Amino acid sequence: MAKTTIFIFHPDLSQSTINLRLAQAAEGLDGVEIRDMYALYPDFNFDIEAEQDLLERTDRIVLQFPIQWYSSPPLLKKWEDDVLTWGWAYGTNGDALQGKELLLAVSAGAVAAHYRRFDTRRSVADVLFRRRRDRDAASSGYTMNDVLRPFQATSVIIGTDYLEPFVTPGATTMHTADLEARAKAYARYVTSRKLRVLDTYQ
Repeated sequence: MAKTTIFIFHPDLSQSTINLRLAQAAEGLDGVEIRDMYALYPDFNFDIEAEQDLLERTDRIVLQFPIQWYSSPPLLKKWEDDVLTWGWAYGTNGDALQGKELLLAVSAGAVAAHYRRFDTRRSVADVLFRRRRDRDAASSGYTMNDVLRPFQATSVIIGTDYLEPFVTPGATTMHTADLEARAKAYARYVTSRKLRVLDTYQ
């Protein structure tokens, strides 16, 4: 049976609405292990050998986290720096993760419409004016795949298949019924045998 490990990088999972519910939905699924990384490493000092050993035994690596300033929480960045080392994850003889799957499961406070590119037919000044006038309808100018591009580039370097991310927008305004539907969808998604692999610039 394929093994899936969900690495949750939420600064305080107990106080989360979206990420906690998604974790609960995935808990107990066959072949799925869930790790609350901030609880395991509150001092930001990783057991690198243990982390690498777990990754080697994992077929699908899931990085679950809230988007913070169009990036990830700091512990995830440090985990990448400390665990995905030269000679192990990439570089000379660094093939430990080759052929594994990498899936991002991210939540964002902004609604889905925020993550769209600007209309290139409009000037930058017009776009910025409209953003000030109607902040709720404003676009960031970037799709979610654009925001997550550094992870996609990392996937290329370490040789994993970069799966289409599971994105939950509108986290700050989501109703209970919608959250429950999203949780069920997450449980199906992380255990699905066939997920789409994104090409380099998708």
